[in-house]
Amino acid sequence: MKFGILAPGNIARSMAKAVSELEGMECYAVASRDYGRAEKFAKQWGFAKAYGSYQELAEDPEVELIYVASPHSHHYQHTKLCLEHGKHVLVEKAFTVNAAQAEELIRLSQEKGLLLAEAIWTRYMPSRKMIDDILASGVLGKVTSLTANLGYILPHVERMQNPELAGGALLDLGVYPINFALMAFQGEVEKIDATAIMSPKGVDWMNSITLSFADGKMAVLHSDMLAQTDRQGVISGDQGYLEVQNINNCEEIRVYDLNRKMTACYQVPEQINGYEYEVLSCKKAIEEGKYECPEMPHSETLRVMKILDHIRRQWGMVYPCE
Repeated sequence: MKFGILAPGNIARSMAKAVSELEGMECYAVASRDYGRAEKFAKQWGFAKAYGSYQELAEDPEVELIYVASPHSHHYQHTKLCLEHGKHVLVEKAFTVNAAQAEELIRLSQEKGLLLAEAIWTRYMPSRKMIDDILASGVLGKVTSLTANLGYILPHVERMQNPELAGGALLDLGVYPINFALMAFQGEVEKIDATAIMSPKGVDWMNSITLSFADGKMAVLHSDMLAQTDRQGVISGDQGYLEVQNINNCEEIRVYDLNRKMTACYQVPEQINGYEYEVLSCKKAIEEGKYECPEMPHSETLRVMKILDHIRRQWGMVYPCE
């Protein structure tokens, strides 16, 4: 399957590494607004073609699946361009800047019979099923609470600070604790309470989010772009709890009993770098004629986007691109 990358930034390099080592996938074309940048990326990762515009990539009849890796603010525009030219699309998280944009793209993909998937890699990783299996085993008893955090020191990253590019911790980091919670607790979110420390430019530097579920469960979440956090996720029940080391790319899962004694420790399978799972899911879905990936169906993408919209309304945070 011929793979294209739209916007060869940092995250696109990780994707290129994964695709370059996958059987059945071909690093075919990369596009940047700067041809020189695209050409350099293509040579580094073995892409056959380089383009100096996104339009050229979308118009290439050989490209089958395009990975959109531009800033959040441009996901809607660039994904729509690819869909309108008949391309299947894997779009980096956050999917769009709001639910209305997401709904329109999903409608367009279904009208055209094209796959559209969100590249939230934790949804596709083997660790997800491992956690699901532990919860289903009943070893934790009745599970009612969850905590998760993700924080990196990122004030030097211009994109993260810029409202014009839909910056802030929420769309870049906060999506991981939120998705972690929604994977573990699949019931209806009944109430959302969120607070944030805002930057002088008007984006959230750090935030705290509490999701209360209709079935009585609660998830307390935190994301932060000013401090390094332990990236830990903890799911607790009346018979014990489990710890996920690094919710952003699970390294280990530990299970504890009521005496806080570790009773099991699970290692995740070796991987290229973690990006391969979402690509393989897209490939399989396309070959089966599906419009979405089962690991992250459109309904879940919309669910997350609506939660993000609700949180931003509480803060009064509106992006200029909206």
